[in-house]
Amino acid sequence: MVSNAQSPVAGTPDPVEKAKGLQKELRLTDPQTTKIAAIYKESSQKFEKIKADEHGNTNKMLVKITPLRTATIKKIKAVLTPAQAVKYDKLVKDPKQAGNGWSDGWSSTASS
Repeated sequence: MVSNAQSPVAGTPDPVEKAKGLQKELRLTDPQTTKIAAIYKESSQKFEKIKADEHGNTNKMLVKITPLRTATIKKIKAVLTPAQAVKYDKLVKDPKQAGNGWSDGWSSTASS
């Protein structure tokens, strides 16, 4: 059972659950997972602010989301070991994983 009770917006994944998914993918330690959950939470909050500020205008949102995603990736990689960072890069860049949202705090990690 997956609970989205902590998510402020329907459809926004819970940062803790998302970090746990990444923990399985990269074999993160519990402290790493906690730090990454906080990164995802911060990223998600910033995304929601961008969405509200731009009233859902996709073109305007994309301009602001790109640097946010880049910063999120950088923060996550700072928590990872070099070997985990290599695997994370593959997850982020793999077209099959592209929709899984490992590089941000707002996309769902569910396979479509």
